[in-house]
Amino acid sequence: MNNTDFLCISSEVQQALDHNLPIVALESTIISHGMPWPQNAITAKQVEEEVRSQGAVPATIAIKEGKCYVGLTNEAIDEFAQEKHVWKVSLRDMPFVISQKLLGATTVAATMRIAAMAGIKIFATGGIGGVHRGAATTMDISADLTEMGHTNVAVVAAGVKSILDIGLTLEYLETLGVPVVTFNQDEFPSFYSSKSGFSTPLRLDSPQDIASMLKTKWDLDLKGSVLIANPVPVAYEMNDTQIQKHIVEALTAAEGKGIKGKAVTPFLLKYIADHTQGESLEANIALIKNNARLAAQIAVSFVR
Repeated sequence: MNNTDFLCISSEVQQALDHNLPIVALESTIISHGMPWPQNAITAKQVEEEVRSQGAVPATIAIKEGKCYVGLTNEAIDEFAQEKHVWKVSLRDMPFVISQKLLGATTVAATMRIAAMAGIKIFATGGIGGVHRGAATTMDISADLTEMGHTNVAVVAAGVKSILDIGLTLEYLETLGVPVVTFNQDEFPSFYSSKSGFSTPLRLDSPQDIASMLKTKWDLDLKGSVLIANPVPVAYEMNDTQIQKHIVEALTAAEGKGIKGKAVTPFLLKYIADHTQGESLEANIALIKNNARLAAQIAVSFVR
């Protein structure tokens, strides 16, 4: 059995694949685990429209009925947005969730793998996982990073989630040989803020230049992803000092409640949204739309 036998590709995405049209993969964790209903469904559909507005085809990815769905209907988005029992699926979970025919919302790592199976090269998300704070003790390092080390799918994100150890994440990406490019600025962004205190390893200022770099990397047979860090729009940027204060409080609360593993990130994001009067949720929505726009522009340039 070929791994593509596990794919269920929508007619819109299949037509784009058949005619070498630009496609942008989108994750489903943001639908099931990133935002409350109905904002999650509304945002997912708006993100798809952002991709279309730039001339590319959106391919939201999720797991359902023992298949990896590449391209969801609006009805399926609503199902994932409202259903309470949806697995948060990273690579280790894929065989179980698929074999047991469960509903699964895909993380960055799982979305990348399924996108690669389908032949999609560009992927937009909010922020990637990385090295967690305190990882020297816990060894908590996201599978997103190792997947980026060997899967040929470029990732457009607003940097590394600010709840993580950004410096160690950048070091780990260097070890894996993953180029990190920031779009249009010299400082690496930190999800809710365009600032992080870390200089970006590389900078490019146009989608065309980024697409050219991707083609060159893969033509050289250099395996793996490229992280394209796209700063949050200035109008939605949050004060970095304030957000760091909320992150420390959220981490303390998570530790006090014994929250670990894949449950940590959704807990932290909700805690921060609750304690910023929804400001962080607005920033989250703005940055994922912004990332989808840039990813679509890169995809259009890449197929040319």
